[in-house]
Amino acid sequence: MTAYETLERRFRRISALRDALGILTWDTETVMPAGAAESRSEQLAAVRLAAHELLTDPRVGGWLDEAEAGAGALDAWQAANLREMRRHHVHATAVPGDLVEANSRAVSRCEMVWRDARAGSDFAMLLPSLSEVLARQREIAAAKAEALGCAPYDALLDEYEPGARSQRVDALFAELEAFLPAFLPQVLDAQAARAPALEAEGPFPVEAQRALAVRLMGTVGFDFERGRLDVSLHPFCGGATGDVRITTRYDERDYTAALMGVLHETGHALYEHGRPAAWAGQPVGDARGMGLHESQSLLLEMQACRSRAFLDHAAPLMREAFNAEGLAWEPANLYRLYTRVRPGFIRVDADEVTYPAHIVLRYRLEKALIAGAMEAGDLPEAWNLGMKQLLGLDVPEDRVGCLQDIHWPGGAWGYFPTYTLGAMAAAQLFEAACTAEPDLLPGIARGDFGPLVSWLRTNVHAQGSFHPSTDALLTQVTGRPLDAEVYRRHLRRRYLEEA
Repeated sequence: MTAYETLERRFRRISALRDALGILTWDTETVMPAGAAESRSEQLAAVRLAAHELLTDPRVGGWLDEAEAGAGALDAWQAANLREMRRHHVHATAVPGDLVEANSRAVSRCEMVWRDARAGSDFAMLLPSLSEVLARQREIAAAKAEALGCAPYDALLDEYEPGARSQRVDALFAELEAFLPAFLPQVLDAQAARAPALEAEGPFPVEAQRALAVRLMGTVGFDFERGRLDVSLHPFCGGATGDVRITTRYDERDYTAALMGVLHETGHALYEHGRPAAWAGQPVGDARGMGLHESQSLLLEMQACRSRAFLDHAAPLMREAFNAEGLAWEPANLYRLYTRVRPGFIRVDADEVTYPAHIVLRYRLEKALIAGAMEAGDLPEAWNLGMKQLLGLDVPEDRVGCLQDIHWPGGAWGYFPTYTLGAMAAAQLFEAACTAEPDLLPGIARGDFGPLVSWLRTNVHAQGSFHPSTDALLTQVTGRPLDAEVYRRHLRRRYLEEA
C-alpha cells in the first residue's frame, strides 16, 4: 500500500468518527434528557480525542511527506485530496490532545448552561462557563497561529473558511458598511410608500406548519430516505454522511419564521446530499467551507424561496395547509411579507438588508475577545452599544442580545463572518445560475426546482473541496472572486426596483 493509500484509509476512519460526533450532537440538541448532559460531555470528548489522535499520529506526517514527494503519480482529485489532508493535519497537530479534550468538555458544559441562561436572560449564569470556553479558544488560536503563520483570529477563521483572512473580510465588510446605512432608510421609505403587508391571523398549529414544511422540502428536493426534520432550541443542519438531520423551532403565532428556517436548513442539506459520492469519507469530498455552505442555505431561502416566483407557487399550498383565505394569502402580499425590512434584535429572524449588521457586530466582538481587547464579562455592554450604533436599537434583555446564539458557548469562534460571506456568494451564484438557466425562475414558479438544483449539483455540490478556496470556486463558476457589488445589485433590485 502506498503512503497516499494509507492516508486515504486513515482519513476514512476519521470521517466515520466525525459522523458519529454528528449524530451524538444531533441527539444532544434534540432528544437527549437533561440529566444525561454530563455523561454526554464525556462521550463527545472521547470521540473527539480519538479522531484527534488518529490525525495527529506521528506517522501521518511521514505519510504526508512521502505522498507529496510522489504526487506526480496522483490524478487531480487525489492531489486535491492530499492538499486537504495536509491542511487538516496542520490544524490538528498545532493543538495538543489535552487541550482538545479540555475544550470539548468546556464546550459541552457551556452549551447546557447556555440553554438555561438564555431562557432566563441570565448572562451572569453563563459567564463562568463562557469564560472557560474563551480561555480554551484563545489557547487554540495561539497554537494554530504559530503553525499557520497568521494572527490568532485568522487561525480560527481559517478552520471554517480555508485561506480566508480578516484583512479580506474587513475589506468586504467595509464595502457593505459604506452602502447599507444610506440604503436602509431608502428601503424603509419605499416600503412605507406601499400598501403594508397584511399579517395572517393565527394560531398556526405546529402539525400544520410541519406538514407544510415537509411538503415544500420535498418540492425543493430534500431526500427523506437520507434525512429527517426535528425540533431544537437553535435550528441547525447536522447528522452524518448520507444521514442529514435538520431542525427548526415553531411558533404558533407566526408560521413564517419556522417555514423559512426549514427552507434555509434544507439548502444546507442539499449541499450535504450533493457532495461527491466517490470521495465520501475523504477531505476533498467535504464542503469547501462554511462561507460556501451558508451560500447554499441563503441561496435557497433568500434568493429562491423569497422570490415572487416561488411565492406564486407556494401561496395556494399555504392556504391549503392552514385552511385559510383572504388577501393576506395572495402572492403579492406574501411577497411584501417575506421581503419586509424591519430592524430587529434576533439574527436568525433578520431580513436581508439588516442581517449583515448582526454579523458585523459579532465579527467585531469575537475578534476583540480572541485578541484580549475585551473579556467575556464585557460582552453585554459591548453588544448593546453595537446594536445601538449599527441598527439604532436598545436591547431590552440579554435573551435577545448576547445570549441569543449558541456559537460561542458551542466553541464556534471565527464562524460568524461566513454568514455574510455566504450571503454575498449566494447572490453571485444565483445570478450566474439564472444567466445559465433561463428557465430557472419560471420553473420555480411551477414548483420545479430541477434546473436550480441541477446547476448547483454540478457547479457547487459535486465540487466538494476540489478547489483550494471559495474564491477559486467562484472564479471558476462566475468568472470572478467574491464581489460585494453583486450583493449590492441584488439588494437594490429586490428592495427598490422590484418593490
